[in-house]
Amino acid sequence: MALTGFRPRRLLVVVAVLFGALVAGIAPAAAHAALTGSDPAQGSVVAHAPEQVALTFSEGVAMGDDSLRVLDPQGKRVDRGKLRNLCSGSTVKYGAGLPPGLPNGTYTVAWQAISADSHPVSGAFTFSIGAPSKTTAAVPQQQVGGGLVGALYEIARYLAYAGFVLLAGGAAFVVACRPAAARVRSVQRLVVRGWAVLTGATLAMLLLRTPYTGSGKLADVFDLGGLQQVVLSKPGAALLSRLLLLAAAALFVAVLFGAYARVHGPDSDRTPARDAADPIDPTDPTDATDAAKAEDAEDTEDTAKRRTDLTFGLALGGVVVAAGLATTWAIAEHASTGLQPAVAMPVDVLHLLAVAAWLGGLAALLVSLYWGPPVEADAVRRFSRMAFGSVLVLVATGTYQSWRQVGSWRALTDTSYGQLLLVKVGLVAVMVAVAGLSRRWTGRLTAAGESTAGTERGTGPHDAATTPEPVAVAASPVEADADVAKDPGLAATTAPADPARVAQLARQQAALTTARKKRIRDADPVRRGLRRSVLTEAAVAVVLLAVTTALTTTEPARTAEAVKAASAGQSPDANQPRVLTVPFDTGGANGKGSARLDLDPGRSGGGNELRLRIADPSGKARDLPEVKVSFTLDAKKLGPLPVTLRHSGTGHWTASGVQLPVPGRWQLSLLVRTSDFDQVTETRNVTIN
Repeated sequence: MALTGFRPRRLLVVVAVLFGALVAGIAPAAAHAALTGSDPAQGSVVAHAPEQVALTFSEGVAMGDDSLRVLDPQGKRVDRGKLRNLCSGSTVKYGAGLPPGLPNGTYTVAWQAISADSHPVSGAFTFSIGAPSKTTAAVPQQQVGGGLVGALYEIARYLAYAGFVLLAGGAAFVVACRPAAARVRSVQRLVVRGWAVLTGATLAMLLLRTPYTGSGKLADVFDLGGLQQVVLSKPGAALLSRLLLLAAAALFVAVLFGAYARVHGPDSDRTPARDAADPIDPTDPTDATDAAKAEDAEDTEDTAKRRTDLTFGLALGGVVVAAGLATTWAIAEHASTGLQPAVAMPVDVLHLLAVAAWLGGLAALLVSLYWGPPVEADAVRRFSRMAFGSVLVLVATGTYQSWRQVGSWRALTDTSYGQLLLVKVGLVAVMVAVAGLSRRWTGRLTAAGESTAGTERGTGPHDAATTPEPVAVAASPVEADADVAKDPGLAATTAPADPARVAQLARQQAALTTARKKRIRDADPVRRGLRRSVLTEAAVAVVLLAVTTALTTTEPARTAEAVKAASAGQSPDANQPRVLTVPFDTGGANGKGSARLDLDPGRSGGGNELRLRIADPSGKARDLPEVKVSFTLDAKKLGPLPVTLRHSGTGHWTASGVQLPVPGRWQLSLLVRTSDFDQVTETRNVTIN
């Protein structure tokens, strides 16, 4: 496909649009801590009011007194309002006491917590005392961490990652790969904007933290009391620490583009004292020659030592600040909880630093290739080595993180986290393949040697063909302007010294010089190929960073599998009743209604208790002349096994010691008679383990 007329800005816009679509499709943060059990169990019917309601979680959570609420059938809060920590060993458990003498009916438990990795989780379930009833308890329909506030928080989270990558990676590119880039305006803008984006996103996350983990109302960003509570929490402390480190990063950036840029600039070998005492007159050939000799003489060991010391200090300080910033993520997210946190957090820091060095350095190389003076072949080669080392670190740390968060091959395909991880691995593979192409272009660029470098600097053998010839005489005012634009020295002999005119001619000369350099640069097919391959890498990196952000808001696969296993253990097969609602219509007057059957615990063998409630279409309990229940297992040729029901109240029947000898798919038969002539038998399948 021809690439004539290729516009990098257009492609960057397309990538930004694609990223926006990707972010828009990201769901609200999934639960990282999950409810693995409760007492009373969800949907259960207990004979007497329990002393407390207890919740068990898959990992550590933060909860307050208002984090667990128990509501009666009328929606009134009935718990004591004091949360108790019941954790023991590796079991994470919290409970809230209940007063004695609670009446029969269905109660609602609403809970909300903050996972150890900073993500909010919430939920609600019901249990019944004596018998189920209608309930008017209102619980939030929107999951905590969702809605507009959740979307804004996730956008801020992505921007924080992007800002860190540009700040740390761009600075690493300047110090480790191309010191001359400290004087390149496009690289300066990239790093400074990375700092600004990270700072703004961190402030936004700090303000959004209260509504994100609480009410979900955007207006609560101005709640100073909530902000105070956020600062006292682990995620809030991490965000506040990040802001303090960003102040140190601002000082680092100032030195990088100030003293460091001057030391590595073209005039760095001239001392201020020498310049003040004997300024160079570039129009005087003798003075220029003497100045050149003086500069050569003054390029001493002191100058080299000053450069070395400043480079070492910046490198050391930059690593410390970047590692500190990366730690603010490690201590507040996945790495801080779960398996081996003491190992996982340092590994996570290394992973983030490697990502920043690769992707941020890639962004700095991209803007250097498109906007600024030609990039030296040695700088590209040094970045290639840095990127290769970063990939090796990413492979090692990513393998450990994947093992820690996934745990099994099956979880890679059966969980959202595993599927996103596979997408991330695929994108990394694409980036590595494109990076291999970039390395080939780098090899060709190096092989071109001094001839290519000389051409781009305007000192090579082709420079004479592209340098405008001096014009001695102009035939007209228009031609005179063109000649002066090519050689401002002619202005002294062709026109009066008009400051405005001189400034205009200087601008024209600068424009001609820039156009000539761009024409020479764009004419080099090797550098053109390198720019395109680097741009492709950067486009893939944008999507890769979005997928990485989505991973941080997705429940780890290992946790999801553990929750499934715990849910299986807490399923109706073991500790929860089988609940069936069976509508019926006998065809006669008042023949319509519904039956609710609770088989507790719903397992094979004896010890099952059956509770039956008959209600009319309005939900009011009603008595019937006759109700019968039996079980049949056709696979084993068992049954029908009748159940002896005992009338326990209006519309209520119970049976104790229901025997279901073996596990299997049993058929429940319910016979309902509403008059002497009107009756119907309804059947339902029930799996018994």
